[in-house]
Amino acid sequence: MQTREIAITHPLGLHARACARIVQVASRFRCKVSLASGVRRASAHSIVAVMLLAAAVGTTIVVETDGPDEIAAMVAIVS
Repeated sequence: MQTREIAITHPLGLHARACARIVQVASRFRCKVSLASGVRRASAHSIVAVMLLAAAVGTTIVVETDGPDEIAAMVAIVS
């Protein structure tokens, strides 16, 4: 399992276009990709779940990948 913390720096936070891009990138991989913010956790394969994190600017998101291609997925999601 790979885990990495990233801060949301965009002034609009984790907005719809960014959420869609995360889901698009995560769907290319077979591994499980999750995002967590505080007590909320979301599958990166669901745009609704990612948007419900409601991550504003300055929020720290924990990205977790677990599976056969977890390293490649982590690099792609974080970039």
